[in-house]
Amino acid sequence: MVDAVSASQAGARMNAGSQMLASNFETFLLLLTAQLRNQDPLSPLDSNEFTGQLTQMAGVEQQLLTNDLLTALLEQTGGGAMTGAANYIGRQATAAWQAVKLQDGAATWSYELASNAAEVTLEVLNGNGDVVWTGQGDQTAEGVHDFTWDGRTKAGGQAPDGGVYTLRVSAASAGGSQVASQVLVRGRVTGVEMYDSQPYLTIGRSVVPLTHVIALEEQGQAQLPPDEDEESLMASIASALNPFN
Repeated sequence: MVDAVSASQAGARMNAGSQMLASNFETFLLLLTAQLRNQDPLSPLDSNEFTGQLTQMAGVEQQLLTNDLLTALLEQTGGGAMTGAANYIGRQATAAWQAVKLQDGAATWSYELASNAAEVTLEVLNGNGDVVWTGQGDQTAEGVHDFTWDGRTKAGGQAPDGGVYTLRVSAASAGGSQVASQVLVRGRVTGVEMYDSQPYLTIGRSVVPLTHVIALEEQGQAQLPPDEDEESLMASIASALNPFN
C-alpha cells in the first residue's frame, strides 16, 4: 500500500533534495572551472564535451528552479486549505470521530445504529485506552442518538476536566448478531486549526480532521410562533415600515 504524503513531508523532502542539488551544482562548477584552468594548451577540452557539461549544468539549475516552484505551490495549497476550511465556521457539522474533551463534568457523543438493536453497550476509554466507564445505551432504535457521560468512573471516582476520552459502541440484535454502529461528534464549528498542513475543525469539545466530517448543515433559522399566520406577519412588516407610526 502506498502511504499518503502530507504537504509538510513533501516540502521537507523537496528542501532536502534542493540542498543536495545545490551542493552538487557548486561542486560541478568548481570541477569544471578547475578543468578549464588546468587543461593542456596543446590538447584543449573538446568542444562537444564542453557543451555537454554546460547542458548538464543547465539541467541542474532548471531542477533547482522547479523545486522552488513546487515548494511555493505547496505553501499556497496549505493556505488554500485553511481558507476553505474557514468557510465551515458557524455551521452545524457531523463527524465520524470518537475523541471528546471532558469539560464541566460532561462529555457528549452521538452514536448511530444501522438497524434496530436489542442491546447497546457503551464504553468510555481514557487516553491510554483503558475503559473507565461502561453501561447500557438507553436508545436502541435505528438512527442517531446522543449520549452524555457525567465523568463518573466505574471505580466511583470523578474524572478530571480537561482529559480527552473516546466512546466505543457495540450493538447486537435479539438474535445475537452484530448491529453496525459508529460514533459521531455533532455540533457547531467554532474554529479552524492547521496540524501538519492539514485543516482541523473545532466542533463542540472536539478537534476533528476535516476529512472526517460527513455532514454539514446551515445554522437553524428562527421559527415563527405557531399562532402567527402570514397575514399577521405582513401586517407587522407594513407597520414597521410606515413612517407615520
